[in-house]
Amino acid sequence: MLRPTKPKTPRRPAPKKPSGNQKDPVGVYCRVRPLGVEDEECCIEVISNTTIQLHAPDGLKANRNGEFKETQYSFKKVFCIKTSQMELFQDVAKPLVDDLIHSKNGLLFTYGVTGSGKTFTMTGSPGQGGLLPRSLDMIFNSIGPYQAKRFVLKTDDKNGMEVQNQVDALLERQKRENQPTVVPKTPSRQRLDPEFADMINPEEACRADGVDEDSSYSVFVSYIEIYNNYIYDLLEEAPYDPIKPKPPQSKLLREDQNHNMYVAGCTEVEVKSTEEAFEVFWRGQKKRRIANTQLNRESSRSHSVFIIKLAQAPLDADGDNILQDKNQVSVSQLCLVDLAGSERTSRTRAEGNRLREAGNINQSLMTLRTCIEVLRENQMCGTNKMVPYRDSKVTHLFKNYFDGEGKVRMVVCVNPKADDYEETMLVMRFAEMTQEVEVARPVDRPICGFAAGRRQKNQAFKDELSRRLEERGGPVDAESTQSVMHQLLQNLPPLPASEITDPHDDVTLPRLIEVLEKRHKIRQMMTQEYNRAADMLKSMLQELDSSLVSKENFIQDQRGQLGEKDKTLHSQKTEIDRLEKKSKMLEYKIEILQKTTNIYEDDKRTLQQELESREQRLQREQTEKRRMEQRMQGMVQDTKHKWEKECERRVCAKQLEMQNKLWVKDEKLKQLKAIVTESKTPSDQRPAPDKPQRPSRERDRVPAKRSASPSPIPTGPPVRVVHRRSNSAGGERWVDHKPSSNVELDTVMQPILGSNAIKVSAPSEKALAKCDKYMLTHQDLASDGEIQTKLIKGEVFKTRGGGQAVQFTDIETLRQELPTGSSRKRRSSEGNTAQGGDRMEGDWTDVETRCSMAVEMRAGSNLGPGYQHHGHQKRRKP
Repeated sequence: MLRPTKPKTPRRPAPKKPSGNQKDPVGVYCRVRPLGVEDEECCIEVISNTTIQLHAPDGLKANRNGEFKETQYSFKKVFCIKTSQMELFQDVAKPLVDDLIHSKNGLLFTYGVTGSGKTFTMTGSPGQGGLLPRSLDMIFNSIGPYQAKRFVLKTDDKNGMEVQNQVDALLERQKRENQPTVVPKTPSRQRLDPEFADMINPEEACRADGVDEDSSYSVFVSYIEIYNNYIYDLLEEAPYDPIKPKPPQSKLLREDQNHNMYVAGCTEVEVKSTEEAFEVFWRGQKKRRIANTQLNRESSRSHSVFIIKLAQAPLDADGDNILQDKNQVSVSQLCLVDLAGSERTSRTRAEGNRLREAGNINQSLMTLRTCIEVLRENQMCGTNKMVPYRDSKVTHLFKNYFDGEGKVRMVVCVNPKADDYEETMLVMRFAEMTQEVEVARPVDRPICGFAAGRRQKNQAFKDELSRRLEERGGPVDAESTQSVMHQLLQNLPPLPASEITDPHDDVTLPRLIEVLEKRHKIRQMMTQEYNRAADMLKSMLQELDSSLVSKENFIQDQRGQLGEKDKTLHSQKTEIDRLEKKSKMLEYKIEILQKTTNIYEDDKRTLQQELESREQRLQREQTEKRRMEQRMQGMVQDTKHKWEKECERRVCAKQLEMQNKLWVKDEKLKQLKAIVTESKTPSDQRPAPDKPQRPSRERDRVPAKRSASPSPIPTGPPVRVVHRRSNSAGGERWVDHKPSSNVELDTVMQPILGSNAIKVSAPSEKALAKCDKYMLTHQDLASDGEIQTKLIKGEVFKTRGGGQAVQFTDIETLRQELPTGSSRKRRSSEGNTAQGGDRMEGDWTDVETRCSMAVEMRAGSNLGPGYQHHGHQKRRKP
């Protein structure tokens, strides 16, 4: 049996791709701004109207050994420093506005290093309007006479458009006009509002060709900024609280039913003129985040997006009203993006918030570059890699432009000064790569199937009707004309059916004649009524004429008085204009001072925070220093006490060694004295000499002073007691450590370590890792001047850290002696025995007796780590 397969979740339908394979590359333009100082070094040269060349500055060549070469980059068009704003608009933005009016989407953004003129290119200045104000002017110049009344077309919350009838639109207009302003304006103004008349000259006005006259248009604008990868609405009106101002709320990105990205909850304002649209833009421009950096006095700290949405709705068959079908409404939009400039923090010296802003700006621009690279690779190599649009809000918002359809154009702004050479070169590489990306060409969208010229025919009909009514003296207004005609038609009796099918029909014609006679009578009555009303109206008009003559005389008198007052008002108006200009100038100065004060206050707060952090760090360092001083004092005291004990031990050992040497010399002198006095004094008369005691370490040791600190407790394992020479003959592997300074004595007694022992002259961790026993051969001088050899043995074991350690367990002592002294003393003692008989117990003083001491190293001894002293008196020979 086959197991029933688990049903899979249905996939989301992919967005509809445009039909046809026609694509256009992204249009990339380059604009070079003029140098700030004429004597400043320039690194860009305009070769032609499509090519520029980069020269490496002299300082950079010296640092890199002159390896930089001159590089050329090509663009769709290059605008030199003498290019006007109008010329730039004609080549870059005008085709996008033309497509917007013809229901096609467009995207235009400026890209470049900070301080390269992006904001000037997009916004402009008084007298030199940028791409944005010129685009608005062209739109309203083209659709001005064809605009729908306000609130007839209305945006919904899902990036769609709704159509309202004339009554609902009128009610909403009255509601908006009567609605009081809830949100008060903020008391401080950030910047002086420039008038739109100062931005564009009337001679530079443009308009689009081929505008559809049978449609009505409405323009909606919205303005957002992307700051630290969060989207904020710059047109959102929030209540201003001077005591506790609330921070703005960020917006989210959503996808509509057509798979287009939009900002949910964004404010969309319907505008009816260029001045109104520019006023809305400037209201949002005041809220945009700017800051003063080392490279730009008013540096944009966010990406700004100004969205122009154009709704186009067709007229009905009569050409009078908008068709009440929202599916027939076509919506197109043009996005004008002013990207924040990429910057290096090493040059701007940004700190705190400025450093965080620069990091987010560079990260979003890097994501844009990555998306362009993946798109280019997918189109050129035929791959299907996922484009990381969601890594940044900028790329996610404009995803449908690159995956869908619409024109995309980029203006690369560059600063020719030598300091920006490396950043400019990176911008050029990105621009060169962007030109290889292709976007689907937008297609024309048919609106409806009505006949063309409906609006013009309807207007011609209204003009003709007004002309005829004016000739007859009737009402000129179209609405009143239609009402009068409707009443007339209602009063006349309807005509009967006048079709005659039978030649002998005697009913139809009499009936028609009867109706026509009735209509004639009604017409005569209406004519009489009309004449009577006309006479009454004529008398009323005569009365009105007489009253008008009197009123005209009164008006003439009033005009004389008004003329005098007009002169006074004109002088007052001139004075008011002068004061307004002065007030604007003072407000502008106050705004500059306010911005400067804010900058200084920010710097002051930053410096105070830095000072507090440094004071805290200094206090921590001082506390750490005092702790270290106390710790070092304790270590010095412990080390001092330790070395005092060590010095006392060494002095005691030295004293004992010297006493042993003196005792040996005294013994030798006494033996010589005994030999000399043997022949002179008989043995039985010689008194028994007092046997001197050899100095002992245990007897002569000075009691050590007890330390104030407790003695260290041994933490290692207890030492296993091993008998001497028990491990030298075993089967373990030994490390035979013989220093190169040892003297070969050719002794008969030698340790047997086996053939597999490793001989070394210096300690080696590698040798210890291969063995489990260790022996050190050490030579030193004995108390009688002879060389004695000590075999120090130990066990090798592994430590927790992975190394090797040796624990010493045993010492064997090998020693050579000359037999001359013992034979001589033996003979003298034998002679004394022969002469005197029995020997005394203390008369045996040969070398064998005196040196019959065995030293064995064991754990817990007082002579040192692992030493213990055992003295065994050797038996006398019989």
